Amino acid sequence: MNNEQLCNVKTARYEAWNVVPMAYNGNDNSILVDTMRQQEINYWITAMLNKHDRVSDLNITVGKTLQVECDGVLVPVDVQPSVVELTPFQTLVFALNHIGGNRRLLRDLVAKGSCDLSYSLDDKVRFRVNIFSQKGYYSTVLRKLETKIPSIKGFNFPEAFANMAREVNGLILFTGATGTGKTTSMAAILNRINEERQVHVVTLEDPIEYVHPHKKATFNQREMGDDFDSFSNGLRAALRQAPKVILVGEIRDRETLEIALTAAETGHVVFSTLHTIDTGQTINRILGMFEQDEQPQVRNRLADTIRWIVSQRLLPRIGGGRIAALEILCTSLRVRDLIINGETEEKTFYSVVREGSTKDMRTFDQHLLELFETGLITEEAALIYASHRSEIKRGMDTIKAARGERTSSIDDLKMEQEEEDPYRRW
Repeated sequence: MNNEQLCNVKTARYEAWNVVPMAYNGNDNSILVDTMRQQEINYWITAMLNKHDRVSDLNITVGKTLQVECDGVLVPVDVQPSVVELTPFQTLVFALNHIGGNRRLLRDLVAKGSCDLSYSLDDKVRFRVNIFSQKGYYSTVLRKLETKIPSIKGFNFPEAFANMAREVNGLILFTGATGTGKTTSMAAILNRINEERQVHVVTLEDPIEYVHPHKKATFNQREMGDDFDSFSNGLRAALRQAPKVILVGEIRDRETLEIALTAAETGHVVFSTLHTIDTGQTINRILGMFEQDEQPQVRNRLADTIRWIVSQRLLPRIGGGRIAALEILCTSLRVRDLIINGETEEKTFYSVVREGSTKDMRTFDQHLLELFETGLITEEAALIYASHRSEIKRGMDTIKAARGERTSSIDDLKMEQEEEDPYRRW
């Protein structure tokens, strides 16, 4: 039995267990009930959105009340009638009403344990939705999508982003944890391309988040599930669609990476994302997808194709909201040498980025100090999100001394005697 047949069997069992919405049975009364449920669901979503000005995510989990994430913190939401603790049936109905009659999504949920989709509320607010199983129950997280296309100037992104928009070939990677703004950053760059260049842009997304109108560029935005079945297959097809710019939502496997490298080598500029903690680890993560004897060749390909790597972390901003800290690596002779020959104790990606400020490069620690100096983040936030805490403390002492403020005590300086592993906390 192949995977598709297995999925069909599981789906049949799922439906036989009567957990699919009652609208599926063709009974008119059931459809009415389901419609009422949908109205209630939309009421919940509206109430959750109105809870706070900076809602980023809506969380539906068994045993908890309705919750929204604001500035990185989950906040409860009151509705009428009151929902103290969501029941398994309520979370099930919520999930399956979003799936509707889409059998592909249902198969993914049953076979893989989760599924992704997009959802619109009254054509005014769009969400990226993930439904997943946990301990035999179903949870749903809705990520609110911004409708306004971000701009480089509007979001105060560095000039390096404008330089990325001018690239005509190569690989540009954005890395970081989920929800750190990688998609927003890439959307800002694509918007600049749209304003300045007459090129064909193909995006492969899961799901589509920012909808780009045609300006100078021609945009074809494709959504996984509806327009293609996997990033690797979608990317392979994109090479036959005559694009100059390709965006791949995420590099999830070796096959997608290999096709992305081929695209970058053949005159395309490819944007994509990875889940890594900084620019240096990104190279190591890519190499880890290949066998040891394949890595020398991959190193040479990466040295020839990588143009930029941007890593992002979101920090709490003084006064409310969040702000992105960015680590930026761009191609240079020293970077190429590190990619080909690997890091040494004396020469690391961190040291090369730190010393490459004249080439639009900067480390997280350098950007954190800049944000601290301009009064955008607290000292505590800078220390929590630093890669090298001792370096941050020395930098902040210099800033505070220039302000005439008290610097670190002798006891505080003890931690500077040991250089921390920048990966330990991430």
